Amino acid sequence: MEQTTYKIAVVGLGAGDLEQLPYGIYRTIRQAKHLYLRTKEHPVVAQLAEEGVSLQSFDEVYERHDSFSDVYAEIAETLFDRARELGEIVYAVPGHPLVAERTVQLLLEQAAERGVEIEIGGGQSFLDPLFARLQIDPIEGFALLDGTSMQSSQVSPGLHTIIAQVYDAFIASEVKLSLMEVLPDEYEVTVATAVGVVGQERIETVPLYELDRLDHFGNLTLIYVPPARDERILYRQFSHLKDIVAILRGPEGCPWDREQTHQSIRKNLIEETYEVLETIDDDDPDAMCEELGDLLMQIMLHAQIKAEEGYFTVDDVVAGLNEKLIRRHPHVFGEKNAEDASEALANWQEIKEQEKAAKGIDTSKQSQLAGIPRDLPALMYAYKLQKKAAQTGFDWSDIADVYSKVEEEFRELQEASEQERPGELGDLLFAVVNLARFLKIDPEEALALTNKKFIHRFTYIEKKLQEAGRTFDQTDLQEMDKWWEEAKQQQKRGAEA
Repeated sequence: MEQTTYKIAVVGLGAGDLEQLPYGIYRTIRQAKHLYLRTKEHPVVAQLAEEGVSLQSFDEVYERHDSFSDVYAEIAETLFDRARELGEIVYAVPGHPLVAERTVQLLLEQAAERGVEIEIGGGQSFLDPLFARLQIDPIEGFALLDGTSMQSSQVSPGLHTIIAQVYDAFIASEVKLSLMEVLPDEYEVTVATAVGVVGQERIETVPLYELDRLDHFGNLTLIYVPPARDERILYRQFSHLKDIVAILRGPEGCPWDREQTHQSIRKNLIEETYEVLETIDDDDPDAMCEELGDLLMQIMLHAQIKAEEGYFTVDDVVAGLNEKLIRRHPHVFGEKNAEDASEALANWQEIKEQEKAAKGIDTSKQSQLAGIPRDLPALMYAYKLQKKAAQTGFDWSDIADVYSKVEEEFRELQEASEQERPGELGDLLFAVVNLARFLKIDPEEALALTNKKFIHRFTYIEKKLQEAGRTFDQTDLQEMDKWWEEAKQQQKRGAEA
């Protein structure tokens, strides 16, 4: 028994009127027994209707759904049903079937499992008349984006950018907001509707902030964004940063940058990290923005050095980070659950153990104290050592015992010889760090807070001396202590307020 063949012939209505429609496509449409259109909103359709061509459109489907993805899914489903019911149908879409036509892509993706043959007939894309009308050479590089699902991350300001499917002012508004994340509000863009269609063509160039205020959005509307040449825009692109760092390290770059090695700029990475921390403590967003840039520069330099040596690039760094973030958050990107932060952390630790095993690291043979960066400041290192040890059960059971330990170490320091004092002082500090852990206080942050208090009170003494026209040589400890207490009371009143 011969198997029945089901077929959907897909043709494009082009970008203009009936005069611009290729004869082969015109003949296919005229001879079609069952003709379906994605939309009647096209210049060719009215002319076909005048010639008596019988057709059905899916315009009413748009009214039934809130999202375009649902619209396109229903259209594709209906077309498959009709093809299996009728044997062969013709489906006509604006422009070219393979340019900005999600319904056609859905047909192609599902055709094999549905047992339906898809035949692409062709048609003139809306890109051709647009390129001609705006005198754009696409070989310079261009991007074609879907206005109904556009994201700012898709915008490459160095390319000619064409945004299709801007059906109405609402979509235009969403497009505007996405573009404004990359381009200045006053950047000029061109809105083109029905390009090449006599009597219907409208082309306007407006500042980006006025984009959604125009009145001719529809099925034939395109937005053209010219390539950016302004350095202010290019400076915001990560790719531009990569190029700058490569130039600095290149033969014609900066002699100082070319000479640097991982070791020579190692201290810079540490210094820039601490400068970022300072902006966090100061709650200074502008300074933080600048210092994060300086820290990023150090990362870029280290990555560039390794790229020159053939080991990895900064793109590999980003790829590894993205992969790790997704892998270690299965409760976000996978099927695991995490109701609170502790469950999320448990997932994270479990995956870290799996990663070590995959690298051939036998964690059962490792010290329980392994994994702490050895170059951490001593105070922070002590804190992490104690946390690691506590996870094994090696810990005090009562905070009273911790207080006793601090007192014990304090007495031992008092009784120590000059030679023993460094070690005994370290023991006391270690015990105090343990106390901080029991009190759930980060010792590094606590000491930083005290440092700030000391600076404030000491500078208050300096201010008082300056107001009196005196120096430290012209005062005594009793007077300085009085000012110290004044500064202390000021801080208390400020905290209470």
